[in-house]
Amino acid sequence: MLRWLAVTATAAAVLAAAAVQPAVAQSAPIEGLDRLSPEERAIVERNFTRWQELTTEERARVVERYRYWRSMSPEERLAARENYRRFRQLPPAERQRVLEDFQRWTELPEARRQELQEAYDRFQRLPLERRERILQHWAQFQQLPLAERERILRNWQRWQQLTPEERAQVRERVRQERQQRFRER
Repeated sequence: MLRWLAVTATAAAVLAAAAVQPAVAQSAPIEGLDRLSPEERAIVERNFTRWQELTTEERARVVERYRYWRSMSPEERLAARENYRRFRQLPPAERQRVLEDFQRWTELPEARRQELQEAYDRFQRLPLERRERILQHWAQFQQLPLAERERILRNWQRWQQLTPEERAQVRERVRQERQQRFRER
């Protein structure tokens, strides 16, 4: 959603600006105009004042995102517009959180983003009941006091460091302890 949000926001800004009053005729040539398609050139000319306020890097980013937008299928554009509409309807604090999350995402190394995307894709392939159970457990975890969450995370880190054999031993010990407690009831 964050990727679509960035693309949609940029494209919406460019397209919205195109619908606004055309800029007054300019006297100086527009830098880099010769590298744009006729359609892109027309948009820049209609939004000349805004274009001039952009840095070279921002201009390149706007053109890149506009080209990406144009390469999207109608269904993808519709989904992006819907995501953008939902984003605009969020309360300001939630919008700020989404933007901060997006900033953190873009700062991640590409390998880490790929790893997270694959984990998300695996999650999406899980049966609905399993996904709901995971989300329910996550919500319960979020409700715990900070000290308890930190204790659980430390235990998880220790678990991750165990070898498969050590994990099997721990599982067996826990299984035996549960059976013992059940017998004692």
